[in-house]
Amino acid sequence: MNPLHTFLRGIVDYAGLFPPAGLDMATAVRNYAEYRNGPNAWMLGSFIVPVSRLDEFSISAEDVIQSKAHSLWKLSVLVSQDFEKEMSIVRDFNKRNGPASAAVGAIETKASSAEEIKHFAHQKPAGMEIYNELPIGPDPQPLLSAIAATGLRAKVRTGGTSAEMFPSSAELARFIHECVATGVPFKATAGLHHPVRSTYRLTYAADSPSGTMFGFLNVFLAAAFVRKGMGMKDLTEVLEEQSVDAFRFEHSGVRWREHQLTNTDLETTRRTAATTFGSCSFREPVDDLMALGLL
Repeated sequence: MNPLHTFLRGIVDYAGLFPPAGLDMATAVRNYAEYRNGPNAWMLGSFIVPVSRLDEFSISAEDVIQSKAHSLWKLSVLVSQDFEKEMSIVRDFNKRNGPASAAVGAIETKASSAEEIKHFAHQKPAGMEIYNELPIGPDPQPLLSAIAATGLRAKVRTGGTSAEMFPSSAELARFIHECVATGVPFKATAGLHHPVRSTYRLTYAADSPSGTMFGFLNVFLAAAFVRKGMGMKDLTEVLEEQSVDAFRFEHSGVRWREHQLTNTDLETTRRTAATTFGSCSFREPVDDLMALGLL
């Protein structure tokens, strides 16, 4: 069993419509279709689209889906303003699409109070996940407790197009620790294009500034280690680890220093704790893994 395949299967939700890529719908849809049929399709998750652009998605994807889809296109939809109205749009979209087309399987929204979270849970369709993006600066425990009580999920923003949009390692460590402690699965978004923490360009512009970005291996392995009882000091150091060689992938799992994870630990983490991350590029995560000799 390849532990990296176990750990990264379906991990990248494609967000090509969003910065810094900011692609038009037709291009993003074509890219997603190409990735679905490519050799690394096993790493690909859902296509992320705002609820306001679902009709535009349908028009752009119609021919592509009919000609290339052999299984359902999974969508994750961002809703923002009128939750009830936008959920009605999502339900109507799913009713119009057949089993060989596209369907919304996840909703992503923002939550700032327990009351909002309860309202979202009341509107949750059966079989659909709702991810609540939480502010990472304040202690997330009260909102995570509300999410745990309703069976919803959390979402954390791990970066952006400017340095000030990145949380500190301590803030992210606290968020991951509290998610695991309360039994709340989470996804991440923004700033996770690369496997291992380092300094990278923040956008694709020629004059882009650079900044220190979290690695998706750091973040997701951190969640796995927390499930095994890792404390906050080591957790923060996992998030700040900049040597790919420090993460030793072996047949039976992965090691970091004296800490070890089995393949079962990796699979369970992805299923119950750290689910996926949104990235405006699918090629960057794949190409980086190849350049590091991990794929």
